Amino acid sequence: MAGHSHWAGIKHKKAAVDNKRGKLWSKLSKAIIIAAKMGGGDPVTNIRLRQAIQDAKDVSMPKDNITRAIKKGTGELDGGNVEEIIYEGYGAHGVAIMCDIMTDNRNRTAPELKKMFEIHGGNMGATNCVAWLFERKGLFLIPVESADEETVMETSLEAGADDIQVQGDQYEITCEPELYSDVADALTAAEITVSSKQVTRIPNNTVELDAEQARKVLKLMEALDDHDDVQNVSANFDLSEDVLAELQADA
Repeated sequence: MAGHSHWAGIKHKKAAVDNKRGKLWSKLSKAIIIAAKMGGGDPVTNIRLRQAIQDAKDVSMPKDNITRAIKKGTGELDGGNVEEIIYEGYGAHGVAIMCDIMTDNRNRTAPELKKMFEIHGGNMGATNCVAWLFERKGLFLIPVESADEETVMETSLEAGADDIQVQGDQYEITCEPELYSDVADALTAAEITVSSKQVTRIPNNTVELDAEQARKVLKLMEALDDHDDVQNVSANFDLSEDVLAELQADA
């Protein structure tokens, strides 16, 4: 799991620096639309919608934006023609990559992502070419200094988490996707600071990269993550502490 948490941490810091609030709101709107489309517009009965709304509130997305997105999903407003797709392939150095997509035009999205893969030394593959290497999980990253280990473990396990590890300066918590909201709510109720949370794909095995290789792979990861239609990017690379330190020195 270390490789993915490295990307989650890098992505979190990048988002904080870039402050691309408008782009993030657009992605969260799509997540709300899809959730409302699939399970209805009531967050009390639609767990996925409730979590999508909470994610939007966490980044100060205006209430009016949230309401419009829900109505688009339920068909009360136009603009709800959004579908979920998974694209997958290989980056440089044999790194497996999966992209969770929400788009209103797959004929536009697919060639744009294909070109990104190719520009950065990779290639987009067929369905299931790398999916077998990943397991879908809820992932939470918590700074070690923000809470003691016993509190984090007790809170998370009681809510249904299946694994808790200390990796460097953070706790890594995983859970089954259907328990993601329960764990998120429990951590919030316990006032535990969460630096990053998402339902993502955890690799079953990893490819270790040196600093030069990592820079090339991360350029592709960042380009994909920056695309309006990409909700989440997962990969199976791993970085040693020395490589991480070198990359952080570049920042």
